[in-house]
Amino acid sequence: MKSNHTIVRRFILLGFSGVIENQIFLFPIFLCTYIITVAGNLSIILAYQLTPSLHTPMYFFLANFSLLEIPYVSCTVPKMLSSLWSKCKAISFSGCAIQMYCFLLLGGTECYMLGAMAYDRYNAICHPLLYTVIMSDVVCIQHIVGSYVIGAVNSLIHTTFTFSLPFYGSNEIDHFFCDVPPILELSCQDTWVNELVIYVIGGFLALGSFIVTLISYLEIISKILKLHSTSSKKKTFATCSSHLIVVTIFYGSAIFMYFRPRSSHRIGQNSVVSLMYTVISPLLNPFIYSLRNQEVKSSIKNLFLQKKRL
Repeated sequence: MKSNHTIVRRFILLGFSGVIENQIFLFPIFLCTYIITVAGNLSIILAYQLTPSLHTPMYFFLANFSLLEIPYVSCTVPKMLSSLWSKCKAISFSGCAIQMYCFLLLGGTECYMLGAMAYDRYNAICHPLLYTVIMSDVVCIQHIVGSYVIGAVNSLIHTTFTFSLPFYGSNEIDHFFCDVPPILELSCQDTWVNELVIYVIGGFLALGSFIVTLISYLEIISKILKLHSTSSKKKTFATCSSHLIVVTIFYGSAIFMYFRPRSSHRIGQNSVVSLMYTVISPLLNPFIYSLRNQEVKSSIKNLFLQKKRL
């Protein structure tokens, strides 16, 4: 049977063809978005590195989160821009596997880093006297390294299972990058095992970090409500609300993408939904964290003033 079919050696990324016919108009929008995202996250990293007062666990996690966001958005958006600009929308079989591995690694790492950031805020607000002991430099580094290790293992499992499937015939991916759900739709073999892996392993890891994040913020909100000072309530809630916005955008769109029934998939829907956690979330993060945080905002402003003086 296999001899009657052509083995897929490359894939075609359809991008937003199911939503908009002339996709070239999207190029300047996503190019500006990409530049702003990278510049915004770089500014947070520089602010942390050059401002001694920001050398605390919270800003350590924020700087590492921004450092993660740059390769995270870079493993999908440049290829999307290339596809929008040129008529060549092809990606090799190996290139597709590498892109998927990198995306899942960085995306999984981001899940756990968000959990670590929530745990940090929980200890800072609920256990202020023990905060420096609980969140020591060693513990902070362990959280970061652990996030990358878990992300790498999770990515390796999903990428291996996905590209172990046989692909014959259609090679058109209804997406702007190589993601698991749209590629599974191209396989000529029953993919129930792969879907089970997504629900079990992906669900366990993603929901595990989500539960840690959710419990941390529930405890934080409970603590905030017990504060007597109105100014303290506002300051504490302002810090945590920015984290909650990021968590809601990232987890909400990702859960909808990976855990919805396969029968509910529509043409072009994958690309639109994925924009929320691949493009919009990394774009908003620098603004959410800096504009709602006076210390970060002041540090970035001082950096620009020092540059002008030079």
